[in-house]
Amino acid sequence: MDVDFLIIGGGIAGVSAAARLAEIGSVILLEAEDRLAYHASGRSAALYEPHYGAPAVVALSLASGPYFRAAKDVLSPRGMMMVARREDEESFARDLAAMELTAIPVDEARQMVPILDPDSVRFAAWADHAWDIDTDLLLQGFSRKARAGGARIATGARVTALRRTDKGWHVQSLAGAFDAAMIINAAGPWVDDIARMAGLRPLGFSPKRRSMARIPAPANQDVSRWPMVFAAGERWYMKPDAGALIVSPSEEDPVPPQDAWADDMVLAEGLARYEEMVTEPVPRILANWAGLRTFAPDRVLVIGRDPTEQSFFWLAGQGGYGFQSCPAASQLAADLIAGRTPAIGENLVAALSPLRFC
Repeated sequence: MDVDFLIIGGGIAGVSAAARLAEIGSVILLEAEDRLAYHASGRSAALYEPHYGAPAVVALSLASGPYFRAAKDVLSPRGMMMVARREDEESFARDLAAMELTAIPVDEARQMVPILDPDSVRFAAWADHAWDIDTDLLLQGFSRKARAGGARIATGARVTALRRTDKGWHVQSLAGAFDAAMIINAAGPWVDDIARMAGLRPLGFSPKRRSMARIPAPANQDVSRWPMVFAAGERWYMKPDAGALIVSPSEEDPVPPQDAWADDMVLAEGLARYEEMVTEPVPRILANWAGLRTFAPDRVLVIGRDPTEQSFFWLAGQGGYGFQSCPAASQLAADLIAGRTPAIGENLVAALSPLRFC
């Protein structure tokens, strides 16, 4: 089968790119697992907080705002709170400025989240610029758009070999063989492996595990209107989820690309840090899981043609920002591939380009 664009990876990066590229050429997306968004995209905290991350990430997330605001029911109000112990005052001050939060009295914070321990929580801050993302609705919207444009999406289609040809690439996969003019590498933790398979230099991506535990709502309280709560310095975070709470240790432990699982000790230590700052202990864990957040060396997404092979396009390093940046990231990818002038500006295009690693 001959196509213009072959996308490797069926997370939100690959699916959103398929939707955009289907407008300008023929597309096939190959996902190794038996369903889309199996790995990091399916295990996300699902928050749109556009002031989170490095400056280039923030700019890309802010550029995604118009898409989110126009998409029916994809966002719902959540709000965000930062809390800190006395010994974390410096981290609190840095996070306060970086994430454009407003300091509030601890008593006011406790009105929103009654379980905060006033003996431990000495600083608090708040912002309303954080929204829950209906990740399934967003993913399905992009996949419907891709298919409506003629894109084929194949699951259970792990790529086994890539070979350069006179016309582009010959790709072997568990779903068959394909010839493509361009490869879009959106393979998450496996992006460097795909580059090696293609005979290209890897860029040095690092998959990092993040664990989560789902716990009962404290003392049977209604947590539905609680904000997402971060401890300063990302010592842990908590977010309401379908009548319960998700609590994460916020760890970033480097691991090889894999189907990640939660480390029991890391989870226990993170829950202990959470319990230090609340009045209600964790009675039990309802479920636990982990995902891989994959970062480039500078923790900024990589979007652009490979420095040595113009028919190989990187869409990688989403880290923890994949969902909140995907509208602008996928549009940038399509603009660059189509030869259009991106709306986001030259400086941001350069900050995201693989050329920065040359």
